[in-house]
Amino acid sequence: MRTSWWLPVAAALVSVLTFLAAKDSLTDDAYITLDYAKNLAVHGEWALIPGVPANTATSPLNVALLGFVTFLTRISGAAHPVVALGLVDAGVSAVLGWAWARTGRPALAAAAGTALILLNPILLSALGMEVLLIAAMLVLLVAFADRPVAFGILSGLAVLTRLDLILFVVAIGLCAPAIRRRAWRVLGLLGLIVLPWFLFSWLYFGSAVPDTLVIKQLQKSFGGNGYLETGLRLMWSSDPLAVFSFAPAELGVLAVLASLPWRGRAPVRGLETTLRRRLAPFIGLGLGGIAYYALYSMLGVPPYHWYYVPPVVALSAAAAGVALPRIPHAGVLVLATALVAGYAPAFTRPVPWEAPPYFGNWASARDYARVGRELAERVPGAAVGSPGEIGTLAYFCDCRIIDGFSDPGLLGPEIRQRIDNASPVVAWLFRVNYANFDWSRRPIRLGYQLRYLPGPGQWQVFSVAKGVGHFTLEPIR
Repeated sequence: MRTSWWLPVAAALVSVLTFLAAKDSLTDDAYITLDYAKNLAVHGEWALIPGVPANTATSPLNVALLGFVTFLTRISGAAHPVVALGLVDAGVSAVLGWAWARTGRPALAAAAGTALILLNPILLSALGMEVLLIAAMLVLLVAFADRPVAFGILSGLAVLTRLDLILFVVAIGLCAPAIRRRAWRVLGLLGLIVLPWFLFSWLYFGSAVPDTLVIKQLQKSFGGNGYLETGLRLMWSSDPLAVFSFAPAELGVLAVLASLPWRGRAPVRGLETTLRRRLAPFIGLGLGGIAYYALYSMLGVPPYHWYYVPPVVALSAAAAGVALPRIPHAGVLVLATALVAGYAPAFTRPVPWEAPPYFGNWASARDYARVGRELAERVPGAAVGSPGEIGTLAYFCDCRIIDGFSDPGLLGPEIRQRIDNASPVVAWLFRVNYANFDWSRRPIRLGYQLRYLPGPGQWQVFSVAKGVGHFTLEPIR
């Protein structure tokens, strides 16, 4: 294909440039991923803090990739997880560009689809997490929706990237005739890839799925604003950056719904005859994005911006794959340029960024790094209670920062609360999942408690989201 070489190269180059802009402003949850990668590379442990195995990494595949590349960076001496992140992001972005080239879409539509994903401010605000890997996996599933064996393998890798990507696997598989006819083969390959990890996690950590499923569902720190309400508010806000961040996805919704055969046979069967086979997987991808948004709205999870990445990426790709090829080339250039130009406010700020376009942490990454280093000097070897955000502090302190993300001994009451509040079926599923959990495990005893307070103070920090604040360190007797 004509786009098979230059699109991956261009995607990798864009990724390098955006990484250089964002690397000093990564979110706290991104540093949780880097904590896991560093401990895996340096200590051989699946842990947020050294010596305490935990199960709060949401993406096993992303941690494994980052951990492996971080291990390779140790050739020069110390490990460099942030450097590893830049290398992995460039490689994954190249795969994304290659996957677009393989979809068979016109070169202009493929390039537009790649740009709409890689430059989206929502995705860029979550670099360090599995967002780029999600994008690559989703487009790969579309690209190989005519090859059951490859699709089955990629489905397993997608589920290891994020468990909830199974929604996209099902949606694309149902819309792709070649996959539907070989569904058992696909399911067998998927199971062959994912079961070893989930079985190990179930037996070793006491939970097949990451404990973040419980932690995040119990968080109520957004003033009653849920996933659905926040998403709709951003889509129709007066902020041009928010409007344009969601605009490609909204175009994708229209393109998918307009392409469904509403008359005659059932949609899934009708797709096979009314749409070209290369188009059907994009319809499935878009339907998966709609289903994902609906599911997360029903779950009532907090509106973290990275939770919007899968549906925004899927529906943006659907827009590029379904709608753009039907428009004359001049129209594609105008529309794609207008959409990408809507991202411009994210790139007019000084680089490297002080904060990403979407940011809600209590302190900037630079201030958290300073506090973490100073904390290591003040209380060497002591266990310190987390103020509520842990990733960046733990990374730069390289010490024992304690909360539910790092210490499984704290999770027993939260898991029981989630089970008690669940419906009978969901409660049963949770009991099965936590059948091997060590309920007798005691929390790590704290020597100090770190607290965040708004306003100026001695240990002062700043965040574009929260303004001026400060930390206090209190001994526990």
